[in-house]
Amino acid sequence: MNPEIARKLFAQPCEFVYGGPSAANLPPHKLPEIAFVGRSNAGKSSLLNALVNRHTLARVSNTPGRTRQINLFKLGDVLMLVDLPGYGYARASKTLAAEWQSQITAYLATRPNLVRVVLLIDARRGIMPIDREAMKLLDRAGISYLPVLTKADKLKAAECAEVAALVSAEAEKHAAAFPETITTSAEKGDGIAALRAHLAALAQP
Repeated sequence: MNPEIARKLFAQPCEFVYGGPSAANLPPHKLPEIAFVGRSNAGKSSLLNALVNRHTLARVSNTPGRTRQINLFKLGDVLMLVDLPGYGYARASKTLAAEWQSQITAYLATRPNLVRVVLLIDARRGIMPIDREAMKLLDRAGISYLPVLTKADKLKAAECAEVAALVSAEAEKHAAAFPETITTSAEKGDGIAALRAHLAALAQP
């Protein structure tokens, strides 16, 4: 989609709709949904704020694992943005917690309007074993997901390009992974326009 059209789409009012610990009480699925998921402290809240050009839409915290519930944000009348709990912070747990898996699996299974999952990968660390577990979970659910590198400003350009190439190569091994990796920096604004364009193409006309 044209970046300027995408920018205008993401400039529409964005409001908090619902927050809760499970998928059971989520509001009816009417708009296309895009869910954001990633390792705790991968930068989900910062990226969401950058996409809609807000500072406080999603709460940013330096404490990993702060987002413990499913949060829904309505973007105009075209998209629902879903902030899912981060995984991997149970005292430095290296495996997906059973509680997290149950919560996310229930969400994936009950939201037929879910059109894409944005899987955040911290550029400084690349794909970690726990990210691979999350990718396998999404593969099993048959949900298309887009790998997105975050915090690219923390690396030199060449280093970031190398990480992006490795992520793309690994994504090719996963059935549900979208064949593209977008590199972003919420702080610098890098890649935000490209991500907006990708997601805007999924919006309700």
